[in-house]
Amino acid sequence: MGGFWSHVVEPGFFQSQTVQVALLVGGVVAAISAVVGVLTVLRGQSFAGHALGDISATGGSGAFLLSINPLFGFLGMGLAAAGCMEAIGVRRVRGRDVATGIVLGAALGVAALFLYFDTTFHSTSGAAITVLFGSLFVVSSSTVPAIIACASGALVVVLVLYRPLLLSSVGDDVAAARGVPVRVIGGLFILTMAVTVALSAITIGAILSTALLIGPAATALRMTRRPVTATATAVAIGVAATWVGCLLAYDSFYWPPVNHGWPVSFCIVALVFVFYLAVDLVRSFRLRRTNLPADKSNGAVVRAHPLDTLSTGIEAASASGSE
Repeated sequence: MGGFWSHVVEPGFFQSQTVQVALLVGGVVAAISAVVGVLTVLRGQSFAGHALGDISATGGSGAFLLSINPLFGFLGMGLAAAGCMEAIGVRRVRGRDVATGIVLGAALGVAALFLYFDTTFHSTSGAAITVLFGSLFVVSSSTVPAIIACASGALVVVLVLYRPLLLSSVGDDVAAARGVPVRVIGGLFILTMAVTVALSAITIGAILSTALLIGPAATALRMTRRPVTATATAVAIGVAATWVGCLLAYDSFYWPPVNHGWPVSFCIVALVFVFYLAVDLVRSFRLRRTNLPADKSNGAVVRAHPLDTLSTGIEAASASGSE
């Protein structure tokens, strides 16, 4: 067994303090991203999550300009953008998308200005790469307590609001009829999403942060229709992709050509994509060989859509919890 692991894990991997910080931070961020990501996908707010990731680049570039910790820039800009999106948004999905697009366009313009100032006046040529694509291997150990605190806070909010969030994901009208303060719940969730995206941005970059938020969650929801099971599966997928991605990036320095390692952010995102593709292929193959629910009363075959079954299960679970 030792000979096998010596070919998989290059020397010094577990002894490196940089790797230890990367594994700790990556695991924490991947876990909370998966938890929030499942609710994001169920609520149809994937575009908002993607927009918050891009918008966080403004905060990160501004932090470099002011010479402060990038995490606080990501967090500050993400929360401000989430508040604006919620303030000018409306209940309809189209209205939310319009509000998101308006805020996204304005924030990206400011991000371009800040990155220009970073490279022109501060000679920080690596600022753009760090902000947009990040790297777990450059996260400072002094930032770890703040990351864990933010992740813990986001998890507490999700746990407290879990049932109302599930119910409102079926429909705002259904949730409102059951006494759920839909607007308040939605506002708190998008702020939680902003915190989660900021944590993801500090680890794999603002541009790629959506991969950890949406990828594992979407993969898990292709595997199971149960929200709790999907959340646990998404956490496992996200953490596995992050840790294996760190290992591949570390080992890549020993691959030819020597001393040209692969970016850890690329390795993580590539693994998330591979997991989704593999699950989708397996699911498609099984669907071809499985008799799906059908209504043959009029001679036509009507297949049940997975999201219809998922919505029914969510509504039933919420109803039973409120009794």
